[in-house]
Amino acid sequence: MPKSHILLKDQLEKIQISMANFEKLCSPKKGEKIEFKNGLPVVPPNPIIPYIRGDGTGVDIWPATQKVIDSAVKKAYGSSRKIEWFKIFAGDEACDVYGTYQYLPQDTIEAIREYGVAIKGPLTTPVGGGIRSLNVALRQIFDLYSCVRPCRYYKGTPSPHKHPEDLDVIVYRENTEDIYIGIEWASDDPIGKNLIDHLNNKVIPCSELIKNRKIPQESGIGIKPVSKHGSQRHIRKAIQHALKLDGKKRHVTLVHKGNIMKFTEGSFRDWGYELATTEFRDFCITERESWIISNLEKDPELSIEDNAKKIEPGFLSLTQEKKDDICNEVQSVIKDINNSHGNGKWRDMVLVDDRIADSIFQQIQTRPHDYSILATLNLNGDYISDAAAAIVGGLGMAPGANIGDQAAIFEATHGTAPKHAGLDKINPGSVILSGVMMLEFLGWEEAANLITKGLSQSISDKKVTYDLARLMEPPESPLLCSEFADSIIARF
Repeated sequence: MPKSHILLKDQLEKIQISMANFEKLCSPKKGEKIEFKNGLPVVPPNPIIPYIRGDGTGVDIWPATQKVIDSAVKKAYGSSRKIEWFKIFAGDEACDVYGTYQYLPQDTIEAIREYGVAIKGPLTTPVGGGIRSLNVALRQIFDLYSCVRPCRYYKGTPSPHKHPEDLDVIVYRENTEDIYIGIEWASDDPIGKNLIDHLNNKVIPCSELIKNRKIPQESGIGIKPVSKHGSQRHIRKAIQHALKLDGKKRHVTLVHKGNIMKFTEGSFRDWGYELATTEFRDFCITERESWIISNLEKDPELSIEDNAKKIEPGFLSLTQEKKDDICNEVQSVIKDINNSHGNGKWRDMVLVDDRIADSIFQQIQTRPHDYSILATLNLNGDYISDAAAAIVGGLGMAPGANIGDQAAIFEATHGTAPKHAGLDKINPGSVILSGVMMLEFLGWEEAANLITKGLSQSISDKKVTYDLARLMEPPESPLLCSEFADSIIARF
């Protein structure tokens, strides 16, 4: 064989050959795959990225989004970088291509598995049996354990709050556990009834803490699993994100209802602190540790007991045993981390604290400056992310990402709004900002920043779609969906 025909091993490794077997899809002839290494993407200059147009208004908002992303990449990098888009199918459009009830064809699953990163518009939740939610199904199939929802304000966006610009948080919502795991039984399900009998007669009477309680018959019941592994891998992502931020934004708050659900949500909090003070010991400080170190910095002669009095309200009324525990805590912190974290060094580290979930709903409105990254479980994260989005302008401006160790899917967070489909009027902001998150995930910050700048300026100039225009004072003449995309691009 001629030498020119011999491919060396290192050359072979650079050639990206799709091994997926598709039924009705054809792999792109150009572009390369994104690989994942240690949970992070290794991105070529011309990555193949599958996209799902989305149902309903997806016909309008996806073309607008693609145009904005492509324009930003070209503006930022010229011809040196380019996304090779690969259309795949889910939802109603998939049924048109693959047949009735084929909401999530195997082709789509294989394409995302093959290429690693995907973006999608809103999808219809099928009515009746089968898949409960296409979004949940994709998260479970690819173990996309962290749902990431940034909530920040863009000047000019109508909001019911006086100072929405004060809120700038990122909600990290655990995706795979909690009651959303879907292990539940209806009140008339024989298996559910048997489980209730077993719990009432065998399990509960043997537990000292709950032995006098009973689950009412004819109850619907669900299981709420919260594991150490699941909690810590999720919180790890939140801390890693915080390490990339500056100043006061390097702050992770563990949001939980551990005061009531002590062994699930309370454990989530405890495992978060454990992670921060072991794996991230050199980069993190807990809130109580910061109080202890700060007190000592202000008064180097401060005694252990006086420091304990400062960090624990009602110290003097506690039992001696409890006083001793707190004094031991203070002494341990000073011994273990005062040299490494003291003298103000802790102020540049990631601060890890925790808050009760219902309190957070108030505090993101009354004290928004105090928070940066909120790490929480599935149900709480669902509520909190939507509540935070409402403060800064609603779901039309709320992007989302679902990230795991081998795949990431970026998505619109709103519904399909089918009555507006094909009218070229809906706000594409959610998908466009999800595209910004995708570009940041790829490490293409220059292109991401262009889009953020263009979108922010367009809103500030009151060049917006009808949903925002009608809420402005006075109401503005709205742009079409496609016109909004052009307005963003014009302001790069």
